[in-house]
Amino acid sequence: MLKQRVITALALLAVLLPALFYSQIGPFAALGLLLITAAGWEWSRLNGVGEAGSRAIGLVLGLLLAAFWMAGGLDTDWRALWMGVGLVWVLLALVMLRRGVVGWGRWPAGLRLMAGLFLIAVAWLALVQARMRGLEFLLSLLLLVWMADIAAYFGGKAFGRRKLAPTISPGKSWEGAISGALGVALLAAGWIVADQRGLAHQGSLYSGLWAKGPAWTVLAVLGLTAMSVAGDLIESLVKRSAGVKDSSQLLPGHGGVLDRVDALLPVLPLGMMLASI
Repeated sequence: MLKQRVITALALLAVLLPALFYSQIGPFAALGLLLITAAGWEWSRLNGVGEAGSRAIGLVLGLLLAAFWMAGGLDTDWRALWMGVGLVWVLLALVMLRRGVVGWGRWPAGLRLMAGLFLIAVAWLALVQARMRGLEFLLSLLLLVWMADIAAYFGGKAFGRRKLAPTISPGKSWEGAISGALGVALLAAGWIVADQRGLAHQGSLYSGLWAKGPAWTVLAVLGLTAMSVAGDLIESLVKRSAGVKDSSQLLPGHGGVLDRVDALLPVLPLGMMLASI
Protein backbone atom coordinates (compact mmCIF):
# COMPACT_ATOMS: atom_id res chain seq x y z
CA MET A 1 0.00 0.00 0.00
CA LEU A 2 2.80 2.44 0.87
CA LYS A 3 4.56 1.73 -2.43
CA GLN A 4 1.29 2.32 -4.30
CA ARG A 5 0.73 5.61 -2.50
CA VAL A 6 4.24 6.80 -3.30
CA ILE A 7 3.97 5.88 -6.98
CA THR A 8 0.62 7.67 -7.31
CA ALA A 9 1.93 10.74 -5.50
CA LEU A 10 5.00 10.95 -7.73
CA ALA A 11 2.88 10.55 -10.86
CA LEU A 12 0.56 13.36 -9.71
CA LEU A 13 3.49 15.65 -8.94
CA ALA A 14 5.02 14.95 -12.33
CA VAL A 15 1.86 16.31 -13.94
CA LEU A 16 0.97 19.01 -11.40
CA LEU A 17 4.30 20.78 -10.92
CA PRO A 18 4.96 21.71 -14.57
CA ALA A 19 1.41 23.05 -14.91
CA LEU A 20 1.66 24.91 -11.60
CA PHE A 21 4.90 26.68 -12.46
CA TYR A 22 4.12 27.32 -16.13
CA SER A 23 3.93 31.03 -16.92
CA GLN A 24 0.50 30.77 -18.64
CA ILE A 25 -2.63 29.76 -16.75
CA GLY A 26 -3.96 27.40 -19.46
CA PRO A 27 -2.30 24.09 -18.49
CA PHE A 28 -3.03 24.57 -14.78
CA ALA A 29 -6.68 25.49 -15.43
CA ALA A 30 -7.08 22.50 -17.77
CA LEU A 31 -5.58 20.09 -15.24
CA GLY A 32 -7.83 21.50 -12.53
CA LEU A 33 -10.80 21.10 -14.86
CA LEU A 34 -9.95 17.43 -15.39
CA LEU A 35 -9.83 16.85 -11.63
CA ILE A 36 -13.09 18.73 -11.10
CA THR A 37 -14.77 16.57 -13.75
CA ALA A 38 -13.66 13.50 -11.79
CA ALA A 39 -14.85 15.11 -8.54
CA GLY A 40 -18.27 15.72 -10.10
CA TRP A 41 -18.45 12.04 -11.04
CA GLU A 42 -17.51 11.03 -7.50
CA TRP A 43 -19.98 13.43 -5.89
CA SER A 44 -22.82 12.08 -8.04
CA ARG A 45 -22.00 8.50 -7.02
CA LEU A 46 -21.93 9.50 -3.35
CA ASN A 47 -25.42 10.91 -3.73
CA GLY A 48 -27.05 7.82 -5.18
CA VAL A 49 -26.71 8.45 -8.92
CA GLY A 50 -25.95 5.35 -11.00
CA GLU A 51 -22.60 4.83 -12.68
CA ALA A 52 -23.69 5.92 -16.16
CA GLY A 53 -25.52 8.93 -14.80
CA SER A 54 -22.57 9.92 -12.61
CA ARG A 55 -20.21 9.83 -15.57
CA ALA A 56 -22.60 11.95 -17.60
CA ILE A 57 -22.95 14.51 -14.79
CA GLY A 58 -19.18 14.74 -14.33
CA LEU A 59 -18.70 15.24 -18.06
CA VAL A 60 -21.43 17.89 -18.27
CA LEU A 61 -19.90 19.72 -15.31
CA GLY A 62 -16.51 19.74 -17.03
CA LEU A 63 -18.00 20.93 -20.33
CA LEU A 64 -19.97 23.72 -18.66
CA LEU A 65 -16.88 24.98 -16.86
CA ALA A 66 -14.87 24.78 -20.08
CA ALA A 67 -17.54 26.91 -21.80
CA PHE A 68 -17.44 29.32 -18.86
CA TRP A 69 -13.66 29.55 -19.29
CA MET A 70 -13.92 30.16 -23.04
CA ALA A 71 -16.52 32.89 -22.40
CA GLY A 72 -14.02 34.83 -20.27
CA GLY A 73 -15.27 33.77 -16.86
CA LEU A 74 -11.76 33.43 -15.46
CA ASP A 75 -11.02 37.08 -16.19
CA THR A 76 -14.07 38.41 -14.30
CA ASP A 77 -13.99 39.86 -10.79
CA TRP A 78 -16.01 37.44 -8.64
CA ARG A 79 -15.73 39.29 -5.33
CA ALA A 80 -19.48 39.05 -4.62
CA LEU A 81 -19.39 35.32 -5.34
CA TRP A 82 -16.58 34.76 -2.84
CA MET A 83 -18.52 36.62 -0.17
CA GLY A 84 -21.69 34.61 -0.81
CA VAL A 85 -20.02 31.22 -1.10
CA GLY A 86 -17.85 31.90 1.95
CA LEU A 87 -20.98 32.54 4.01
CA VAL A 88 -22.63 29.42 2.57
CA TRP A 89 -19.66 27.26 3.56
CA VAL A 90 -19.66 28.55 7.14
CA LEU A 91 -23.42 28.01 7.53
CA LEU A 92 -23.21 24.62 5.81
CA ALA A 93 -20.48 23.47 8.16
CA LEU A 94 -22.45 24.54 11.23
CA VAL A 95 -25.68 22.90 10.07
CA MET A 96 -24.24 19.69 8.62
CA LEU A 97 -21.90 18.92 11.50
CA ARG A 98 -24.66 19.63 13.99
CA ARG A 99 -27.21 17.39 12.21
CA GLY A 100 -24.68 14.60 11.63
CA VAL A 101 -24.79 11.63 9.28
CA VAL A 102 -28.49 10.91 9.77
CA GLY A 103 -29.39 14.54 9.09
CA TRP A 104 -27.60 14.55 5.73
CA GLY A 105 -29.84 11.80 4.38
CA ARG A 106 -32.94 13.86 5.18
CA TRP A 107 -31.98 16.63 2.77
CA PRO A 108 -33.68 16.41 -0.66
CA ALA A 109 -31.46 14.31 -2.94
CA GLY A 110 -31.61 16.80 -5.80
CA LEU A 111 -30.62 19.69 -3.53
CA ARG A 112 -27.66 17.74 -2.15
CA LEU A 113 -26.46 16.83 -5.62
CA MET A 114 -26.77 20.28 -7.18
CA ALA A 115 -25.40 22.19 -4.18
CA GLY A 116 -22.33 19.96 -4.07
CA LEU A 117 -21.69 20.30 -7.80
CA PHE A 118 -21.99 24.08 -7.53
CA LEU A 119 -19.50 24.26 -4.65
CA ILE A 120 -17.08 21.96 -6.49
CA ALA A 121 -17.31 24.21 -9.56
CA VAL A 122 -16.69 27.33 -7.45
CA ALA A 123 -13.64 25.65 -5.90
CA TRP A 124 -12.16 25.22 -9.40
CA LEU A 125 -12.78 28.90 -10.17
CA ALA A 126 -11.17 29.90 -6.87
CA LEU A 127 -8.19 27.60 -7.51
CA VAL A 128 -7.50 29.08 -10.94
CA GLN A 129 -8.03 32.70 -9.89
CA ALA A 130 -5.79 32.16 -6.87
CA ARG A 131 -3.06 31.03 -9.27
CA MET A 132 -3.76 34.10 -11.41
CA ARG A 133 -3.16 36.28 -8.35
CA GLY A 134 0.27 34.71 -8.05
CA LEU A 135 2.04 31.46 -7.37
CA GLU A 136 2.97 32.54 -3.84
CA PHE A 137 -0.65 33.35 -3.02
CA LEU A 138 -1.87 29.94 -4.17
CA LEU A 139 0.93 28.09 -2.39
CA SER A 140 0.15 29.92 0.86
CA LEU A 141 -3.41 28.57 0.66
CA LEU A 142 -2.38 25.04 -0.29
CA LEU A 143 0.28 24.86 2.40
CA LEU A 144 -2.20 26.08 5.02
CA VAL A 145 -4.38 23.05 4.34
CA TRP A 146 -1.46 20.64 4.16
CA MET A 147 0.12 21.98 7.33
CA ALA A 148 -3.18 21.76 9.21
CA ASP A 149 -3.57 18.15 8.11
CA ILE A 150 0.01 17.06 8.84
CA ALA A 151 0.26 18.81 12.21
CA ALA A 152 -3.16 17.46 13.22
CA TYR A 153 -2.08 13.92 12.30
CA PHE A 154 1.08 13.97 14.39
CA GLY A 155 -0.48 15.96 17.22
CA GLY A 156 -3.41 13.57 17.35
CA LYS A 157 -1.12 10.56 17.36
CA ALA A 158 0.95 11.97 20.20
CA PHE A 159 -1.66 13.67 22.39
CA GLY A 160 -5.11 12.71 21.07
CA ARG A 161 -7.55 11.84 23.83
CA ARG A 162 -10.83 13.70 23.22
CA LYS A 163 -12.70 12.80 20.04
CA LEU A 164 -13.54 15.74 17.82
CA ALA A 165 -16.44 14.15 15.92
CA PRO A 166 -16.71 10.49 16.97
CA THR A 167 -19.78 9.67 14.86
CA ILE A 168 -18.27 11.22 11.71
CA SER A 169 -14.50 10.67 11.88
CA PRO A 170 -13.42 8.71 14.98
CA GLY A 171 -9.73 9.20 14.22
CA LYS A 172 -9.84 12.98 14.72
CA SER A 173 -9.28 14.54 18.13
CA TRP A 174 -9.45 18.01 19.65
CA GLU A 175 -5.75 17.76 20.43
CA GLY A 176 -5.06 17.05 16.77
CA ALA A 177 -7.16 20.02 15.68
CA ILE A 178 -5.32 22.30 18.10
CA SER A 179 -1.98 20.95 16.85
CA GLY A 180 -3.09 21.73 13.30
CA ALA A 181 -3.97 25.29 14.26
CA LEU A 182 -0.59 25.76 15.97
CA GLY A 183 1.18 24.39 12.91
CA VAL A 184 -0.64 26.83 10.63
CA ALA A 185 0.10 29.70 13.02
CA LEU A 186 3.82 28.91 12.83
CA LEU A 187 3.62 28.65 9.04
CA ALA A 188 1.89 32.03 8.78
CA ALA A 189 4.31 33.70 11.20
CA GLY A 190 7.34 32.33 9.37
CA TRP A 191 5.96 33.40 6.00
CA ILE A 192 5.25 36.94 7.23
CA VAL A 193 8.76 37.26 8.64
CA ALA A 194 10.23 35.97 5.37
CA ASP A 195 8.18 38.50 3.42
CA GLN A 196 9.27 41.35 5.67
CA ARG A 197 12.92 40.41 5.26
CA GLY A 198 12.64 40.30 1.50
CA LEU A 199 13.03 36.53 1.27
CA ALA A 200 9.73 36.26 -0.63
CA HIS A 201 7.72 38.49 -2.95
CA GLN A 202 5.09 39.53 -0.36
CA GLY A 203 2.38 38.00 -2.47
CA SER A 204 1.16 35.45 0.08
CA LEU A 205 -2.23 35.40 1.75
CA TYR A 206 -0.53 35.97 5.10
CA SER A 207 1.19 39.19 4.13
CA GLY A 208 -2.06 40.49 2.72
CA LEU A 209 -3.81 39.70 5.99
CA TRP A 210 -0.97 41.18 8.07
CA ALA A 211 -1.37 44.48 6.24
CA LYS A 212 -4.88 44.67 7.71
CA GLY A 213 -3.60 44.13 11.27
CA PRO A 214 -2.39 41.35 13.59
CA ALA A 215 -5.82 40.68 15.11
CA TRP A 216 -7.39 40.27 11.67
CA THR A 217 -4.56 37.94 10.66
CA VAL A 218 -5.05 35.69 13.69
CA LEU A 219 -8.83 35.49 13.23
CA ALA A 220 -8.56 34.83 9.49
CA VAL A 221 -5.89 32.13 9.82
CA LEU A 222 -7.75 30.37 12.62
CA GLY A 223 -10.98 30.58 10.64
CA LEU A 224 -9.40 29.08 7.53
CA THR A 225 -7.84 26.30 9.59
CA ALA A 226 -11.20 25.51 11.19
CA MET A 227 -12.86 25.42 7.77
CA SER A 228 -10.20 23.07 6.41
CA VAL A 229 -11.11 20.67 9.23
CA ALA A 230 -14.80 21.22 8.49
CA GLY A 231 -14.30 20.41 4.82
CA ASP A 232 -12.64 17.13 5.75
CA LEU A 233 -15.40 16.27 8.23
CA ILE A 234 -18.18 17.13 5.77
CA GLU A 235 -16.78 14.76 3.17
CA SER A 236 -16.40 12.05 5.82
CA LEU A 237 -20.02 12.64 6.82
CA VAL A 238 -21.22 12.26 3.22
CA LYS A 239 -19.17 9.09 2.73
CA ARG A 240 -20.58 7.58 5.92
CA SER A 241 -24.08 8.38 4.74
CA ALA A 242 -23.29 6.65 1.44
CA GLY A 243 -21.68 3.70 3.22
CA VAL A 244 -18.28 3.94 1.52
CA LYS A 245 -14.74 4.42 2.78
CA ASP A 246 -13.36 6.42 -0.16
CA SER A 247 -15.00 8.71 -2.70
CA SER A 248 -13.59 6.40 -5.41
CA GLN A 249 -10.46 4.39 -6.24
CA LEU A 250 -9.36 6.75 -8.98
CA LEU A 251 -6.04 7.50 -7.25
CA PRO A 252 -4.53 4.15 -6.17
CA GLY A 253 -3.53 4.26 -2.53
CA HIS A 254 -5.15 7.68 -2.02
CA GLY A 255 -8.83 7.04 -2.69
CA GLY A 256 -10.56 9.56 -4.91
CA VAL A 257 -10.15 13.18 -5.93
CA LEU A 258 -12.60 14.39 -3.27
CA ASP A 259 -10.57 12.53 -0.64
CA ARG A 260 -7.57 14.65 -1.62
CA VAL A 261 -9.26 18.04 -2.01
CA ASP A 262 -12.05 17.95 0.60
CA ALA A 263 -10.34 20.47 2.90
CA LEU A 264 -9.54 22.76 -0.03
CA LEU A 265 -13.15 23.05 -1.18
CA PRO A 266 -14.09 25.64 1.50
CA VAL A 267 -10.61 27.11 1.99
CA LEU A 268 -10.08 28.21 -1.63
CA PRO A 269 -13.18 30.43 -1.94
CA LEU A 270 -12.76 31.69 1.63
CA GLY A 271 -9.14 32.57 0.91
CA MET A 272 -10.24 34.49 -2.18
CA MET A 273 -12.91 36.22 -0.09
CA LEU A 274 -10.36 37.34 2.50
CA ALA A 275 -8.00 38.56 -0.22
CA SER A 276 -10.84 40.56 -1.78
CA ILE A 277 -11.93 42.39 1.36
